[in-house]
Amino acid sequence: MKTTLSFSAPAELETECLVVAVVDEGEKDKPQPRILSSDKAVQSAAADLLSSGEVSGKLFETVMMHRPGGLRARRLLFVGGGKAKNFTSHELRKLAGTATRFLKPKNIRTFAVALPQLESGDELSARAVIEGAFIGNFDPDTYKSDRKDQRVEELTIVAAGTDKQRLQSAVDQARVLAEAQNFTRELVNEPGNRMTPTILAERARKMAEEVGLHCEVHGADKLKELKMGAFLSVAQGSEEPPALIILRYEPQDAPESPVLGLVGKGITFDSGGISIKPSEGMEKMKYDMAGGAAMLGAMRAIALLKPKVRVICIVCATENMPSGRAQKPGDVQIAMSGKSIEILNTDAEGRLVLADGLHYARELGATHLIDAATLTGACVVALGYTNAGVFANNDEMFTRFDRARERAGEKMWRMPLDPEYTEQIRSTIADIQNTGGRWGGAITAAKFLEEFVGDTPWIHLDIAGTAWMEDNKAWIAKGPSGIAVRTIVEFARDLASGDGAGTGRVGFTGGTQREPLKGTKEAQDHADSGAGL
Repeated sequence: MKTTLSFSAPAELETECLVVAVVDEGEKDKPQPRILSSDKAVQSAAADLLSSGEVSGKLFETVMMHRPGGLRARRLLFVGGGKAKNFTSHELRKLAGTATRFLKPKNIRTFAVALPQLESGDELSARAVIEGAFIGNFDPDTYKSDRKDQRVEELTIVAAGTDKQRLQSAVDQARVLAEAQNFTRELVNEPGNRMTPTILAERARKMAEEVGLHCEVHGADKLKELKMGAFLSVAQGSEEPPALIILRYEPQDAPESPVLGLVGKGITFDSGGISIKPSEGMEKMKYDMAGGAAMLGAMRAIALLKPKVRVICIVCATENMPSGRAQKPGDVQIAMSGKSIEILNTDAEGRLVLADGLHYARELGATHLIDAATLTGACVVALGYTNAGVFANNDEMFTRFDRARERAGEKMWRMPLDPEYTEQIRSTIADIQNTGGRWGGAITAAKFLEEFVGDTPWIHLDIAGTAWMEDNKAWIAKGPSGIAVRTIVEFARDLASGDGAGTGRVGFTGGTQREPLKGTKEAQDHADSGAGL
């Protein structure tokens, strides 16, 4: 989608459709709609509709006016932003997506948005509109034989007099972020037979060539050489070979440290292995590589935005399948770190591949770690489909990450990592076991990962409930969401901005040190295993 910035008066712009936000300033039972445009001609054109009550400002409400008087636009679309007191750039992003999805099936290929002036400033508002429109422009019907291309081809943002250069920069950056998010969604949307570990690695390599990243892809022989026993244990049940994907962003003007390590779960299909999943809904397990895809999308954006910080990305890609070679409940595996792991449930496989990925990222020099994974159904039970779970071993890193999340406009909620939860993953035969039981399953999965990050400042994102939209929304299609891409990129850019950059810690102190694990814990049955997706 082409993006254009215009500083013309909204009424003077020739466009197929001019989109204007409407908010409700009234009380609960008495709507008082107000359009967010100071243009007198737009206000005049909207006056009758506002007074009639046809436009209320209700969130995601859409009302179209044809041939609006006094405007050069062919149509005027009012999109509701909800209560005025709650309207921010977050709602504006969804409003832009709503407009895009409303106009697409009407064969409207170009439209303009009158940029509302918010307290957060025009730059953040412009970014929200671009990101929201790109998100709304994506549809998952890739393989339909009668697919019709209904994509919007051009979007114009109509802004008031402001710093044109800074606003254009914000638009350009938003486009990069939005395209990276949709790149992630394209990967996640592919079915398991068309997105094997090998194909995912090929897509990563192609993307890296396009944007100037260094890419390495390794197979099972390299995993054996590195002694990645946890990763290999998941891969051994599949006919498809695993792929260890490594991307590096190393700008010449960046200091030697900090080095951000991004680690993604890349399970291209998850049957559950020997602890096989129920058949109902198993088709969705093609999206169990959404964490890895998010890291690839983030790397794409980082390469194009060029922050002065070194970034290493590791995606551990494999299938989790049952076969005569598959690992079994009760097996003991040795991770790359040397830690022994008792396998209670083969469906808790994501934490196994991440364990080796996190340790390897540290070996490659990462001073700060972020991992992302569709890790546990327990996180969906805790937070539903609205918020991703965030776990952190370092308060200062979390604070900085949360600021990045706020700027990116993504919903995440911090979960606890209290040391008491470690008791649940103690094994009688090995150092740790790969499930901690039914209760607090998302937390015990995070505690498992914590065993492999040492004192490195670390963020774990459990995106199980948010990586896939279960239903069509006004602003986004059912299917992959691309969550975490924007926040991770914002964090990388913030890490490059200073506050101790070059020290290797950026002001962060280490995580909590623990005594070696010991003690007993009986295996839970499959239903109460706390296993992953």
